[in-house]
Amino acid sequence: MKNIEKLLSSYTTTIVLLVLYAIGLGGATFIEKYFDTLAAKNLVYYSPLFFLLQFLLVVNFVAVCFRYKLFARKKWGMLVVHFSFVVILLGAFVSHLFGEEGVMHLREGEKSKQMMVYTSAGTYARSLPFEVELLKFTLTRYPGSSSPSSYESELRLYVDGEIREARVYMNNVLDLKGYRFFQASYDTDEKGTILSVNRDVAGRSITYVGYCCLLIGFILCFTGRHSRFRQLARRLKALRSEVRIILFMVLAGINLFGAEAKKVPNPVLDAVQRYAIDPAHAEKFGILAVQSSNGRVQPMNTFSSEILRKLHKAATIGNMNSDQFLISLWALPDMWMRVPFIVVSNEELTEAFGLSKDEIAYVEAFDHTGKYKLQDRLEEAYHKMPAERTSFDKDLMKLDEKINIVRQLLDLQLVRLFPKKEAADQTWYTAGDELSVFAGEDYPFVARIIPWYIGEVQAAMQAGDWSEADELVGMIASYQQKRTTLQDLNPRRIQMEIRYNRLNIFAKAKKGYLILGGLLLVFSFITMFRKRRWLTVVTQVLSLAVGLVFLFHLGGMVMRGYISGYAPWSNAYETMVYVAWATVLAGILFARRSPLTFALATLFGGVILFVSGLNWMDPQINPLMPVLKSPWLMFHVAVIVAAYGFFGISCLIGLTNQGMMLGLKEKNRAFLSLRIKELTLINEMSLWIGLALMTIGTFLGAVWANESWGRYWGWDPKETWALITMVVYAITLHLRLIKRWDNVWLFNLMSVLSFASVLMTYFGVNYFLSGMHSYGQNDSVNHLFMYLYIAAGVVFFLAIFSYIRCKKRFTAGSSASTNNPI
Repeated sequence: MKNIEKLLSSYTTTIVLLVLYAIGLGGATFIEKYFDTLAAKNLVYYSPLFFLLQFLLVVNFVAVCFRYKLFARKKWGMLVVHFSFVVILLGAFVSHLFGEEGVMHLREGEKSKQMMVYTSAGTYARSLPFEVELLKFTLTRYPGSSSPSSYESELRLYVDGEIREARVYMNNVLDLKGYRFFQASYDTDEKGTILSVNRDVAGRSITYVGYCCLLIGFILCFTGRHSRFRQLARRLKALRSEVRIILFMVLAGINLFGAEAKKVPNPVLDAVQRYAIDPAHAEKFGILAVQSSNGRVQPMNTFSSEILRKLHKAATIGNMNSDQFLISLWALPDMWMRVPFIVVSNEELTEAFGLSKDEIAYVEAFDHTGKYKLQDRLEEAYHKMPAERTSFDKDLMKLDEKINIVRQLLDLQLVRLFPKKEAADQTWYTAGDELSVFAGEDYPFVARIIPWYIGEVQAAMQAGDWSEADELVGMIASYQQKRTTLQDLNPRRIQMEIRYNRLNIFAKAKKGYLILGGLLLVFSFITMFRKRRWLTVVTQVLSLAVGLVFLFHLGGMVMRGYISGYAPWSNAYETMVYVAWATVLAGILFARRSPLTFALATLFGGVILFVSGLNWMDPQINPLMPVLKSPWLMFHVAVIVAAYGFFGISCLIGLTNQGMMLGLKEKNRAFLSLRIKELTLINEMSLWIGLALMTIGTFLGAVWANESWGRYWGWDPKETWALITMVVYAITLHLRLIKRWDNVWLFNLMSVLSFASVLMTYFGVNYFLSGMHSYGQNDSVNHLFMYLYIAAGVVFFLAIFSYIRCKKRFTAGSSASTNNPI
């Protein structure tokens, strides 16, 4: 009996159970991919063994509390946090046993008092204590787009002899007699609705109590006098007074900036550029409003930038900006068809069709008879199932898309400049569309203005007088103002977006972070060993400069949020920009305790912005899906992505410490040991903050899910991997409780390896798995894998050789003690 008690109250048991839990969760996500969701639930999530594993985690926590007398040691924050997980698990168990979940399908005018419940045993109908009638279903689309903006159901309810009316739409829930109705989907003819129905009063209440306890517990963890975080802060303060000595360090820099524009040595392009577009006229042209394919009204400058970036993978071509490019393309179509500016990255594809390497001209896609070269192979690719398409097929389809974009531009299509007065769908039209839908004086204007404008541009290229072309741009702008009722056609917002485009804020912030972070890193290392006043002054000036770049970065996010109308962290590009900002913010919070950490955070922020600026990251501003129009989304993504910044800093500190361990020698052992311990303390503090944010953010997402579609946890792969990330970092922070694993080398290595779970959650789920979440989704994420393989090799090298060096020379303590050998 004593052996069982000892086993159940062992910290080793805690780690083993957490590892098994993480493995089980990860395995289930792949079971779901290769089989289905039901198989994953039956084999893992709802299996007796998985319930037993979670029960053993609860038993282990209770046993540890009594064995190590945690109540007497007044570890209130830690106790409340762990107790909250027990409550959350209890709530989930109650939901599993007693919760009801189903769907109700109604056509307009139809009544029903039954919901359909889907289980592993089959489908059955369950009667409700009231009747529901669908009066009307309304689907609202974004103007000029087929994308839904919102959809809602107008209902009549027959309850206890009373008749009520209610509306249900995304993020607006109907709560009736404990049953909650959520707008889930609709019929294709838009005459019927599909409502998600959920009844889980007890389970939801218990779970929400657990969430509240979790928040209180983390507050106590960071403010309580006996908390681990406060202990680390006190030890760090004491340790810093011990550090004095000299270092010389030479750092080699790598230019990560890249060229902003591509130089295309081509005589046709040189000839095109001789017919220059006046920059002042191009600026006026760029202010014109245009409706994108997703219905968003944006400046022409944004539209032309997106087009050129898609075709040419750069913001400029030759000495022309995107607005000059588009005007020139309209004015000189025959010449542009022969300019090789369409980027093709697949060499196999260029060889198969006899195309130029790297960049092709539009005319190269057609043979001498005018036949489209790609047609046959393209049809083969489209006839394949998506999973069967090769990289050749996918690149072929992307090239076909680019060819079609150029064709539409040459045919005066794609650029939707003309709103139709009182149009029901608020669609704008291009000069190449069927324009007979316009009546009265509008028809001759929209039919003739663009050919007229092109003629004036061609004349201005010869004569240098752009006044007539300027006047025509003004006429188009006046027409747009008079014929549209869209709120999106806001002059202030249009001007703000143009200013945002021209400032190119995040590219400049990237350069600022990389340059200043690199300099700070050099001076931080020098200052570690040599105290000079001028070094302190230089470091302070550099820190102030980083602060200014940080505010500039924040200003760019605020501008993007104003332009889009929603929080600027709703897609892959925006979250990367936000992660960079959060990383630098995390560095600022540690700046006084460790200038080196601040330098690493600044440098890492620049690297993240560098990744966000790669060609496969799409910076386009798109309308939000209906489900994302929730305040819970803003808090959920903001908090959980901020955690990535702290995890990133810890990863860098871990790598830095392992690098310093490689440099351990007898003559510098005392000094480097102190520095490694100092950074390790900061590393652990950063991990605690990151884990708290990750945990709170994950459960804020659960609240969002529950308020949007009626379930707070559905084992979607993205949310499952967020939970795995929490467990992985919990393992890293709990390893210190086991004496033989309590050492600096292992802790720093784990802080690096744990970051792989973040990468899997953010990128890997969308690459290897599938899920409902979209904020990190990108089909081209495989471009990162080359960098990740290199990073894995570096980590492996550092881990092996730092361990060998530490085993020989380093005998200082770990993050938890000062006498355990590495």
